[in-house]
Amino acid sequence: MQKLKYLNKIVDSGLVVVIRADNADQACRIAEACADGGVAVMEITFTFGGAVEAIAELAKRHQSGDILIGAGTVLDTETTRHALLAGAQFIVSPSCSADVARMCRRYQVPYLPGAGTSQEVLAAMEDGADIVKLFPGEALGPAFVKALRGPLPQAPLMPTGGVSAENAAEWIKAGCVALGVGGNLTKGAKTGDFQSITKLARQLVDNIRAARLEMAKS
Repeated sequence: MQKLKYLNKIVDSGLVVVIRADNADQACRIAEACADGGVAVMEITFTFGGAVEAIAELAKRHQSGDILIGAGTVLDTETTRHALLAGAQFIVSPSCSADVARMCRRYQVPYLPGAGTSQEVLAAMEDGADIVKLFPGEALGPAFVKALRGPLPQAPLMPTGGVSAENAAEWIKAGCVALGVGGNLTKGAKTGDFQSITKLARQLVDNIRAARLEMAKS
């Protein structure tokens, strides 16, 4: 039931913030700025040395379950296990790994691997992907989602890369179950402007909600 709870939170939120930082402290500050803007799901990437520490700290701060903390850029089972022991509640990869998928099933946590073609999306689903991350999103676009959902209407898709407050509604209306947003949202951290992150986060949350309401009425 834990896995379903986590998946439902990702889909209900509709937004997964991808946090790439220089260190654990910066990652935590970005996460809290996003939380202030209404973000409920965040992914700490294994692209910096403090990823495990950041996941552990954020998992401790948000034991109540108000924020879901995941691990991103997970390439192998060793990293998967480190992330889960630190408190990660879902795993994201740039491509699909059958071994990582198997470990996520073993510990009953959602697995969100990346794919960039219809063949890769189908293969990821067959390997047990719970949500397929379309990557890089900027190279594919909402039109790809619309086309792919023709033969694969059951595919749960989440684009990452090139997603912003300006085009969030277009992605949602194309059929995405959630959106992965990174640099377009968190770039203010480089200059210490965490207020801009909170403001952009709120815009994204509001735009996703508005797009879903519009779809529900049509």
